[in-house]
Amino acid sequence: MFTLEAVAVILAIAYLLLAAREHIACWYCAFASSAIFTVIFWDVSLLMESALNVFYVVMAVVGWYEWRYGGREHQGVHIRTLQPWQHAAMALALVLAAAINGWFMASYTQAAWPYLDAFTTWASVLTTFLVVWKVLENWLYWFVIDGLSIFLYMDRGLTLTALLFAAYVVIVVFGYLHWRLLYRQQVESLA
Repeated sequence: MFTLEAVAVILAIAYLLLAAREHIACWYCAFASSAIFTVIFWDVSLLMESALNVFYVVMAVVGWYEWRYGGREHQGVHIRTLQPWQHAAMALALVLAAAINGWFMASYTQAAWPYLDAFTTWASVLTTFLVVWKVLENWLYWFVIDGLSIFLYMDRGLTLTALLFAAYVVIVVFGYLHWRLLYRQQVESLA
């Protein structure tokens, strides 16, 4: 399992570095790493993380399409921001979904860390849509999600994956700064 985990980690780092550079090839890496992580997480009883990676496989295809053909002119989506009320509404929905899902997993499965697993999973689902739609603040969400995920993976003995998420915590800062610069340039060019 270690070799498989190492391949998934390398592909996941490539995904994030390419996404931070706003390069469409990130979605190929996302597809492959997510397919591998689906198997790994199932094997260590992180059921929601495994299901999440099935979702990531699908979203890699959707993300590639949106970045390539989405948007009003079908020339790809552009970086955008959301209003504070939109973030508040998403946070409320996230807490509710995680609480309900966590309760069901705690009551009916042998899932490890059911509430934390549910929270990081639902937050990741939400934030993946923000990446696909190129919402600038996605990087801030990932900072929190990745930080919490480090604990989950260390607890389950997935040291390489925990190190990956520690690297993610650093990379997302650079991703945010780069996208913010691109967003400002985009706004200035439209003004």
